[in-house]
Amino acid sequence: MAALILVKPGLDWTASGGLFDFTLEFLVPRLSDRKAAASLQAVVDNNLGSVWLTEFPPATQQEIFRLLRTELIPEAKRALPESPAKASALEFLQELVDLTQQEDSRSG
Repeated sequence: MAALILVKPGLDWTASGGLFDFTLEFLVPRLSDRKAAASLQAVVDNNLGSVWLTEFPPATQQEIFRLLRTELIPEAKRALPESPAKASALEFLQELVDLTQQEDSRSG
């Protein structure tokens, strides 16, 4: 199943359900905005398959972007199982990280 994270209108990331869930499950315990964390967990628990980051308050969006930029790839390197697909999964996750940086350059 394909899933979608809308970073900003016109900037979205489509991934396999597994990488989508991995990304949201990475964010849930790290977010200080517990309401946003619960919302992300509900997306995973109910297999909703899409998240619009623009629906979160600006401070939460910035925290999500910071977590993705600074911690997602190291955590994925540690947590994803060794397999022939690991390198391509990491590249795909890096595309999401890159989108968060594009969002900043367009806004600022």
